[in-house]
Amino acid sequence: MLQEGDSLFDLASLGPTVEGTFLERPNRFVAIAEVKGEKRRVHVADTGRLEEILTPARALLLLKNREGMSTDYTLLAARMEEGWVLINTRLHAPIAKKAIERGVLGFVPKRLRSEVRFGHSRFDYRADDAFVELKGCSLVQQNECRFPNAPTIRGVRHLLELLQAKEQGFRAFILIMALRPCDCFRAHPRRDENFRRTFYTVLKKGVQYKGFHIRIVNDTVVYAGVLKLCQDKKAVSDN
Repeated sequence: MLQEGDSLFDLASLGPTVEGTFLERPNRFVAIAEVKGEKRRVHVADTGRLEEILTPARALLLLKNREGMSTDYTLLAARMEEGWVLINTRLHAPIAKKAIERGVLGFVPKRLRSEVRFGHSRFDYRADDAFVELKGCSLVQQNECRFPNAPTIRGVRHLLELLQAKEQGFRAFILIMALRPCDCFRAHPRRDENFRRTFYTVLKKGVQYKGFHIRIVNDTVVYAGVLKLCQDKKAVSDN
C-alpha cells in the first residue's frame, strides 16, 4: 500500500526541462514566458482558470517542445510558496494510475484498465469491478482544495454516470488528486451549484469519495497523503 513519499511519476523521463518566468496568458492554451532572456510561447495543458497560480513573475518549469510545434515549451509546473506545483492535466492519468495500482482506493486491483467504456461514455479507469473518474484539483481557498474552478457540464455528467454504474451493481469512485497542500476537499460552494449539489447527492447514494495529495520532490511526483472530505453543513441540509 502507498506510503507518503512513494514515487508516482518521474518528470525527468519526459525530457530536458528549463525554468522560465510567466509573463501573460493570451488564451487558455498558450502562455508567454521569459526563458533565458527571450519571450517564448508555452503550451498550457490545463484549461482551468489558474488565476492564483499563473501570476506575473511566477517561476515555471518548462519542457522543451520538438521542432515544428506552434509553441516552444510545454508547462509542467509552477513554483508556489509550498514548492513546485504540477500544472499539466496530461500527466494526471499516469500519476493516478500508479496510485490506484498501489492501493489509493483502499484496495490493490488485480486488473486495472484506462479509458473504459460505460454505456455511451468512458470512465478514466476500471479497477476490478469498480469504475473510477479522476479530477485534478489545483484551486485552494480558505485552506480547502476546491473543484471545479469553473462551471463544468462534463463534470456533472461524470458524477451522474458514476451513480448509474453504482445502481447497476458496480462500485463507483470519484477520485480527487490535490495538486497543492490543503486541509480537505470541498465541492466548490459557488462556482458551479449544479456540480456541488450533484456531488453530494451521488455520495449519499453510494458513490465513494477518495482523495490524495501529490507533491514534486527533485523532479519526482510523490504521494503526499490522504485528502479527506471537508465537513459540509450546507450539503447535509440540501439532502
